[in-house]
Amino acid sequence: MLEPNHVNGTLTKHRILMYTLSTCGWCRRTKALLQELGVAYDYVDVDLQTGGNRELAKEELLKWNPASSFPTIVIDGNECIIGFQEDRLRELASA
Repeated sequence: MLEPNHVNGTLTKHRILMYTLSTCGWCRRTKALLQELGVAYDYVDVDLQTGGNRELAKEELLKWNPASSFPTIVIDGNECIIGFQEDRLRELASA
């Protein structure tokens, strides 16, 4: 079972789960933007997972993003944003 990392924020309207790589610049920018906007979110650094958790993280990622690109941001378990999309993230924070 994956245990995502949690980042607290004042905006908790949406449940946000990001699949990221610890070495990905776009992932770091996405995390920084969400923190700047005060959005609470969870994330899984896929490359830092070990053993079966790494395979589980990859399987979950593939369900949302068959291209396996990063970041992959799952919103409320029913919508997905792929890549760094600043306008969409700002819209999400203000909705």
